[in-house]
Amino acid sequence: MERARGSGRGGAIESHRAGATVVGEDLGTVEDDARRTLARWNVLSYRLLWFEESDPSTWPPASLAAVTTHDLPTVTGLWDGSDLASQRRVGLAPNDASTRAIRERLRTAANLADDAPAEEAILAAHRTIARAPSRLVTVTLEDAVGEAERPNMPGADGRRPNWSLALRAPLETLEAERLPRVLAAVLLGEEP
Repeated sequence: MERARGSGRGGAIESHRAGATVVGEDLGTVEDDARRTLARWNVLSYRLLWFEESDPSTWPPASLAAVTTHDLPTVTGLWDGSDLASQRRVGLAPNDASTRAIRERLRTAANLADDAPAEEAILAAHRTIARAPSRLVTVTLEDAVGEAERPNMPGADGRRPNWSLALRAPLETLEAERLPRVLAAVLLGEEP
């Protein structure tokens, strides 16, 4: 196969052959043209509640909408401050101001009381992204079970068990738990 030059064309061809959906990691600081190039190749944009300042209802349909990722705070960790404490515990210097700003955006967007329980914040965050017209809308397993710890804390290798934190419940039991079922209903627009 001829190698494509710099545009991701080879990946686009392979994903088409496989019938796969490709999501570009256009998070953080990306060049202005990056999202336009991804769209031109039918690669979904990755939109996060933690990063986007616009209302999810304005996000592009050609996107994956999520609250967070494996490298960022879970809703519980953000909401109760335990993620900042975890970063300090392993010797990192977290960005307190940025974390407070994200928490405040969630509180405001979801109309949450400052002392709302974490489960209420989890549901509110996912109700917020459920407004997105995105082709895919997701929830992490950590948020589905109300976990405070994120799977990976960049910069903490060797100081914390990145990628090996167990969920508090086996996957087989999650279907019977209330929070994952309510979150699924929220994202499907079927919440009672």
